[in-house]
Amino acid sequence: MSLVELIAQADERGLAASGLACLDRCVPLLGGDDEVLRPLWASLSDAGDAADWGELLEQVRGKLAGAEEYAGSPEDEAALLARRMLAAAPVDPSATEVRVWADACSVAALQIHRLLDPLEDEQASVDARREGRTEGMSPLVAAELRRQVTVLEVLAGHGAAGLRRALEVSVEGRRVLRAVVSRRARQR
Repeated sequence: MSLVELIAQADERGLAASGLACLDRCVPLLGGDDEVLRPLWASLSDAGDAADWGELLEQVRGKLAGAEEYAGSPEDEAALLARRMLAAAPVDPSATEVRVWADACSVAALQIHRLLDPLEDEQASVDARREGRTEGMSPLVAAELRRQVTVLEVLAGHGAAGLRRALEVSVEGRRVLRAVVSRRARQR
């Protein structure tokens, strides 16, 4: 099943977790620590309170506040896309806007990985990747696509019990992106 189809079939918790997972993997671009989004993850669990999402989101936005600047480098553009993901997050994870946000986060995260991948992706757009056309895909984009699919499949199959695995997938992706960003900084 393609990523687009998985997003279309996801429930509200799956959508909120999908968007959050994309954002979580991009935290290194925002200067945040590994724990900054933990309270949002916890609010999606059965033990958490989804009503706290909006307040927790505002706290995260305060911690990750930064200028939306674009100086022309791929790193700047990637950070700008990550900031927009955070800014666009709905204050109610059960609202209809969460589907739009999750979809936009999926596109942004793939675009971020495409910008930072040293190898060229043969497709002009990430839309083809999201629809399942994966031939000639660059390795970093391919890994991000797999992570997005895994998060949605785990949540569809296990509900709240899948949140732990979704978080593990995001942590792995965050480490990869942090290494890519660090390598690019050393090369400059």
